[in-house]
Amino acid sequence: MLRTDAVVIGAGPVGLFQVFQLGLQGLACHVIDALPRAGGQCAELYGDKPIYDIPGIAVCTGQELTERLLAQIRPFAPHWHLGQQATALEPQAGGGFLVHTSQGTRLHARAVFIAAGVGAFLPRALKLEGLATYEGTQLRYQLDAGEALAGQHLLVHGGGEAAVASAIACATAPEPLRPARTTLQHRRDVFDAPPDMLAQLHALRAAGRIEVAIGMAGGIVETQGRLAALELTTPEGSTLRQPLDLLLVRLGLVPRLGPIADWGLLLERKQLVVDTATFATSVPGIHAVGDAITYPGKRKLILSGFHEATLAAFGAAEWLAGRKLPLEYTTSSERLQGLLGVGKSGS
Repeated sequence: MLRTDAVVIGAGPVGLFQVFQLGLQGLACHVIDALPRAGGQCAELYGDKPIYDIPGIAVCTGQELTERLLAQIRPFAPHWHLGQQATALEPQAGGGFLVHTSQGTRLHARAVFIAAGVGAFLPRALKLEGLATYEGTQLRYQLDAGEALAGQHLLVHGGGEAAVASAIACATAPEPLRPARTTLQHRRDVFDAPPDMLAQLHALRAAGRIEVAIGMAGGIVETQGRLAALELTTPEGSTLRQPLDLLLVRLGLVPRLGPIADWGLLLERKQLVVDTATFATSVPGIHAVGDAITYPGKRKLILSGFHEATLAAFGAAEWLAGRKLPLEYTTSSERLQGLLGVGKSGS
């Protein structure tokens, strides 16, 4: 079991800024997120799209904002638990909370901060009878960076940008990362992706580096305990078997509040109710910020989440200290500058 001052559930922009504000209060953090990297919805859905309403930044992409926030919290060295979902939370008799993750990690925290947005963004599953048995082996929802696929027939399932991008990336990867064959499978021969990406797909199809299989996936074919093919129904109504060694499903992400809904916190329309002075939930020591919460006048904006994270950090620090704390400014406080590694205290 690991001990820490705070656990932040959610590594989107608001969760990352929560880490920063807690760091200014001298509180160390562990961060949990179901996705394999920081950034949350902002990086996954708006990674290359412009954002115009971040104070002091005329325009940046979701990925650029994530990188700026990661640089900002670097002095506080948070501990990361990515690719894991917070599955259970137990108040402890001696104070604090025990947080469990889907990977078996146990964290004892003095305070917990839920910045899970509209929920953990998890891959949308392909639901075919018997297919889940192969998850983690022949069925994957993402590939590890630098994963070698030489000699394998990769079947990418999906018709959106994520599926097209994955097929292109695999088909153009250097040896030994590149599969022997890359097939993109979708229910129809129309793909939803940016024009430049569709042009690249067309060129790779013409060159024979990406094959396209059209049909509705309706079942699986197993041979000697292995996943051998998908059963497809073509637009003309015929049935065919599309062979594969590895199935990569890329149907996008779906948000799920998940186990948080069962933690005994006051909810209103599947959103957490908070006190707007401290952004504490109905359970003392558990705070919530960002799109996971509701209160009169709530606006689902990154800017609003930054404000909420700031007040939540102050509220938690004072609750843990049992007293009112003085307001300090990073411009003039040697203590804060020391924490940030700047000024005389950080030199």
